[in-house]
Amino acid sequence: MKRGFYTIMSAQFFSSLADNALFVAAVELIRIGGGAEWQRAALVPMFALFYVILAPFVGAFADARPKGQVMFASNAIKVVGCLMMLFGTHPLMSYAIVGLGAAAYSPAKYGILTELLPASQLVKANGWIEGLTIASIILGVLLGGQLVGHSISSWLLSFDLPLIETSVDTPPEAAIGVIVFLYALAAWFNTRIPRTGVEMRPMPANPLQMLPDFWTCNSRLWKDKLGQISLATTTLFWGVSGNLRYIVLAWSAAALGYSTTQASSLVGVVAIGTAVGAVVASVRMRLDMATRVIPMGIAMGVLVIGMNFITNVWVAAPFLVLLGGLGGFLVVPMNALLQHRGHNLMGAGRSIAVQNFNEQACILALGAFYSLSTGMGLSAFGAITAFGVVVAGMMWMIQRWHQHNTVLHREEVEHLLQIARHDDLHD
Repeated sequence: MKRGFYTIMSAQFFSSLADNALFVAAVELIRIGGGAEWQRAALVPMFALFYVILAPFVGAFADARPKGQVMFASNAIKVVGCLMMLFGTHPLMSYAIVGLGAAAYSPAKYGILTELLPASQLVKANGWIEGLTIASIILGVLLGGQLVGHSISSWLLSFDLPLIETSVDTPPEAAIGVIVFLYALAAWFNTRIPRTGVEMRPMPANPLQMLPDFWTCNSRLWKDKLGQISLATTTLFWGVSGNLRYIVLAWSAAALGYSTTQASSLVGVVAIGTAVGAVVASVRMRLDMATRVIPMGIAMGVLVIGMNFITNVWVAAPFLVLLGGLGGFLVVPMNALLQHRGHNLMGAGRSIAVQNFNEQACILALGAFYSLSTGMGLSAFGAITAFGVVVAGMMWMIQRWHQHNTVLHREEVEHLLQIARHDDLHD
């Protein structure tokens, strides 16, 4: 791997670490403020909101400027969202602003991989970046859980700055103050990311002109016989994965009687499994083999339902590792295949923006579905069952869709797989 790859990894790690620690702090801030259960569940779709709204613009923006600069500006927006939450803005609105920064960050983070590395290293690079992202999720959720816990929060709140009166009076507010510094560290790494020398693609003078371009790119990926399957699969995976963070917290409280601090450790357990699955996939899978992992998505939906039958943490831990492992093994080759097709069809930044739009729309839709389920009176167990059934059913339909393509469009599918195989072997 080129040297700049590791700088990108460092920036991604600390930015994602802060994102996930902030999620736990926001859940606890709503809880101690007396917010309803649906408000805590709604944090996930609110984070996804600007990914969907700004998708036509952020990809073109990432292609128009050096991606290190884009990532730096995105981290600055996240800091603004943190400070809003710290000084009294409702957590749902503040977390949406953090999501705005993340929406601008993602096309640059993934797009720079296709600029820096050859296609033969994309699966390996995705394995590393997904594995490190999952590690940051594990540590971020654990860090957030510890920061809002009694021991560390009491120590943080005991600090008294002379002549400065702050409104930081609760454990989650103290946690958010620490998280701001994590974003600052990520921003420093952003300034060290090298320029790749790839020609910039200027944005049009009228931003509205980007809407037709975005929808053309979106349509192009959905019409591509491999792009549509990899896009549908990764879209559903991230819809599930994004919402599992809160679902595991809610399930831990209902099934095990866990506090937010205790439950955060089980979210980390899922992420451990995902990291292992991602690393194994990066070693064992190739681009042209990616579609073979689709059945694992069906198994993920079934396992989500299976959570309802677990009441012992010693059974829960290996079960959640398995659930995460299936997801990690599923997403790495599919993500690499999608990046490969998108890069060939329209360019890195635009293809990642299309991917983010679809994935975050799925997170928003599934999160709204779960939040609505709890808001209408379903228990955590009932909402989890409905969620799992929807996931397994949708992944089964994607599998049938791919089988249909293979029968009716065999020559086109085989040609696209040959392109992927050739690039994988010779770049």
